[in-house]
Amino acid sequence: MGLVACTRCTKAWPVGTQSCGRCGHKLVSRDYGSLQRVWAFWVVGLMCYVPANVYPMLRTKTLFQNEESTIIGGAVDLAHHGAIGIAFIILLASVVIPLAKFWAIAFLAISVKSRRMASNHARHFMYEIVEYIGRWSMIDIFVVAILSSLVQLKTLATINPGPASMFFAISVIFTMLSAQAFDSRMIWDDQAEDGDSTQDD
Repeated sequence: MGLVACTRCTKAWPVGTQSCGRCGHKLVSRDYGSLQRVWAFWVVGLMCYVPANVYPMLRTKTLFQNEESTIIGGAVDLAHHGAIGIAFIILLASVVIPLAKFWAIAFLAISVKSRRMASNHARHFMYEIVEYIGRWSMIDIFVVAILSSLVQLKTLATINPGPASMFFAISVIFTMLSAQAFDSRMIWDDQAEDGDSTQDD
């Protein structure tokens, strides 16, 4: 259609316009270097996700004992104490959703090069889901922060965040950066190419 949209404010301008007249952002038809940033952020996020599940997320100190629990270990303990719903939410938010995001981002980045893996609408729908659930990825860190601030009874009982909380937060941040670095306009390039070839015929 001879238009290019600003990736910052989404206003459309004629092709060839160097910068957006509304926000001043540089206009590009496609950001083909985005895939390199996607994979770079993705790898860092995955590297941090491993220690986030190996190291303890919470350190609980009581009058008689000290306990350390990982994400999965804490969810298992909650299930044993009857809090199955809370354990399910923790596993869903801290294990299932992050792994699904890693898979979805990798699939989108690969499918841009191999465009017959899924339909454009399915890939765009997957991209929208990844963008939407990104805001909920820090729920585990919020739980740790709330527990650490509320349970501070000096010598009786204290709860402090473990090293896994830092790695988990970094993993979430880089996963969000990876999703934001993906140029979703490349999803529709094969449809545009098919349309051009049809017109040529």
